[in-house]
Amino acid sequence: MSGRFRARDQVAIVGYAQSPVTRHADRSLGALTVETARAAIADAGLTPEQVDGFVTATLFPTSGAHAVVDGVSVVSADWLAARLNPNPRYAAGFSGLGQIPGSMALAVNAVAGGAAEHVLVHRALYNPAGSYHDTGAAEFRGGLQWTAPQGFFGPLAMMGMTYTEYVQRYGASREALAEVVVEARKNGARLPWSHWSGRPLSVEQYLAEPMLADPIGRLDCDIPVDGAAAFVLTTAERARDLPHRPVHVSGYATGAPPRRRLPAHWPLDDLMAAGATTAERLWASAGMGLDDIDLVQVYDGFSPLVYLWLEALGRCPVGEAHRYVRDGGIDSDRPGADPVLLSGGSLGNGRMHGVPQLLECYLQVSGRAGDRQRPGVTTALSCHSSPHLGGALVYSAQPGAGV
Repeated sequence: MSGRFRARDQVAIVGYAQSPVTRHADRSLGALTVETARAAIADAGLTPEQVDGFVTATLFPTSGAHAVVDGVSVVSADWLAARLNPNPRYAAGFSGLGQIPGSMALAVNAVAGGAAEHVLVHRALYNPAGSYHDTGAAEFRGGLQWTAPQGFFGPLAMMGMTYTEYVQRYGASREALAEVVVEARKNGARLPWSHWSGRPLSVEQYLAEPMLADPIGRLDCDIPVDGAAAFVLTTAERARDLPHRPVHVSGYATGAPPRRRLPAHWPLDDLMAAGATTAERLWASAGMGLDDIDLVQVYDGFSPLVYLWLEALGRCPVGEAHRYVRDGGIDSDRPGADPVLLSGGSLGNGRMHGVPQLLECYLQVSGRAGDRQRPGVTTALSCHSSPHLGGALVYSAQPGAGV
């Protein structure tokens, strides 16, 4: 069975908007999202009445005991549609990890299949008061009953265990991981909307921060924020008549663990095996290989994920990403390097769940990155979540980039 993506390059991103990313916004998440969505629609040269499709993912990524309230802690497609175009032809929400590739897949397929003419994809993130992952639960059921009472609870412990395996096998140092975080913060500091705007980080500052789940330190984790981003998609044919250079979606892929595990149990071998499958599906879907991609943006909700994505995609051999980074391989200011955190990512923006990677690919391929524009970027790739529970997307300036 062929993995070719039948809608390859038939749908394009034609407009965007990004809200300021702050610890706590001065308005509700719903109001912030409506404002951002209206700005994206206007950027695409459209009106809200012309947008007849709405797609999002509403995962509230906290393991704490926080209420999920539409318009307050999440913003669903239906909630947003009711305030922009109350009678859309299509409204859908993606459920699961890898929110950006999942949402984009729904939107692309809706446009390509004729379910809607113009689809708005948004992602809204909320930072509640109090400790983000704190819980008052006195008991746990299901799979968590085997881990949480022993203190293995939440994503921090999960990533700590996975990265411990990596360190023990491959000898990765804390200094090498510092280079990942410093690179993300350097690029995030250059963005006006970033929580870390104007605030780069030094290796010394990184090393001075405390460990949270050894070998994961405080700055290896993205910081919870309030923020929203929106993108408008339509057919490649309609895109020609709109104001900005269209960015075509050439392919996408998602992955899954090869074996069922307890919640938050991510063995390194499982993760990398699924990552290899994700990459294989991606190249088949897009009709391109890594050598055909001008810009790669990897996910970094936790800094070690940068290593794992570099290895899953084949940018460097398994176990070698920490050396690749330590040798300046991802330094965006180094000629000939691979600027995989040019967007600043989650570590350099705030916990925007893959939005920075998608946004940077759109800006660079469309030629709208301003002073940060890289020459000759006509294809790009964004990675989201982890290689085994997330996914990736490929974009191109011109239809037919993949053969």
